[in-house]
Amino acid sequence: MPQHKSPLKRMGTDKKRAARNNYVKRTLKTITKSMQTADTAEDREQMLNKLYSQLDKAAKKGVIHKRTASRRKARLAAFVNKQQN
Repeated sequence: MPQHKSPLKRMGTDKKRAARNNYVKRTLKTITKSMQTADTAEDREQMLNKLYSQLDKAAKKGVIHKRTASRRKARLAAFVNKQQN
């Protein structure tokens, strides 16, 4: 346990950021799964656009790496295109 004030404050901010990061990651996972189980192609397209936005925001805020976001977007697009054919 830290003895000084600033490390104690740092622990608090670390906890808040970890909670925020976990929320964002869980949200991404939830949207991804709901997109993959969507019934119609139209629903999948809407979910895909929403997911693109969320991935970009997560990468911008540093929750996930920008290349990770790009890779996921590519794989999701491939999945949606495969489902349409």
